[in-house]
Amino acid sequence: MRIEPFRLERYFAQHEFSAPYLLCCSDCGSMSIGDLLQMEPGAEEKFRETWLGYTESQGDPVLREAIARQYEGISADQVLVHSGAEEAIFNAMNALLKPGDHVIVLYPCYQSLAEVARAIGCEITYWKLENGPDWQLDLGFLEDKIRPNTKLLVINFPNNPTGYLLGKEDLTRISRLSQYHGFYVFSDEVYRWLEYDDKDRLPSICEINESGLTLGVMSKSFGLAGLRIGWIATQNREVYRKLATYKDYTTICNSAPSEFLSVIALNHKKQIIDRNLGIISDNITRLNDFFKKYDHLFKWTQPKAGPIAFPELLKGRIGEFCENLVSKTGVLLLPGDLYAEGSNHFRIGFGRATMTAALQKFQEYLEAEGMGK
Repeated sequence: MRIEPFRLERYFAQHEFSAPYLLCCSDCGSMSIGDLLQMEPGAEEKFRETWLGYTESQGDPVLREAIARQYEGISADQVLVHSGAEEAIFNAMNALLKPGDHVIVLYPCYQSLAEVARAIGCEITYWKLENGPDWQLDLGFLEDKIRPNTKLLVINFPNNPTGYLLGKEDLTRISRLSQYHGFYVFSDEVYRWLEYDDKDRLPSICEINESGLTLGVMSKSFGLAGLRIGWIATQNREVYRKLATYKDYTTICNSAPSEFLSVIALNHKKQIIDRNLGIISDNITRLNDFFKKYDHLFKWTQPKAGPIAFPELLKGRIGEFCENLVSKTGVLLLPGDLYAEGSNHFRIGFGRATMTAALQKFQEYLEAEGMGK
């Protein structure tokens, strides 16, 4: 397979560990192993006793059971654990697709959600979020673009990078289209549980669609990226078999310490998610004030979920703007043209308590450059 460079990851490789003010992180603030172990009595001693041999390829049964409990009607044997979300994406695309298949991908998106399928030799149609008064999605476009060889639809709600959430009726409509036309739905749900209003939470695609594949991970909503644990949940036995077979050629199995720690995090999901939602809520208030002050420079659409948003730069070119900002102040934003060609947006992250200091530096830069009103 010949695959294009991952633009976003190459950009982070250049800046992420040298820029002192990260204002574009896509995950929530993390914690130490000690902090996580303290959530559960006796966990530290059990962690010390964790056996460092090979683990089960499908994932530790206790972990799969903990993941299955996060969904309605899903059992542990319908969960396949991977080393992060990226492996899960790569394996699913390779297990399900062949050259000449047609894939529809919600856009903008994390690059691998489209690029792996393209590298396989699939035809890609981008289903674009439209940036009107708010982010909008045309389901009529999706219906018109379905072909006889459409094999997969890739969706992502809450959306990265916009924070957009689809309505529940529209998700049901998508599921019915999948069942009628016979294509799979791969649903990236790594920001699930970070909806600002619980009433907006969508059902998971694995709950409502027998051929739906749900992607989850410990990195984003939980803020535990260092565990490198992700999963796919699906009711489809044949899909599950294909995924498990393909995984034999990638990681084979997962890290035993990471699986143990992930179980603890899932057992204490409410405590962790409530903490992260509190940080997000405080930071959203600050961002609303910031973007109101600089509404002549940026178009701000408040998201409905998650720790990221996708404001638009109204004056200048986003690549040059972000490069000047990081070189002069050490504040890192993510230029939107790494997501979508021609985009003048940027990704801003607000899932960490450190956002306040980064936003202050950003404001000082704007004022020093004469960009205030």
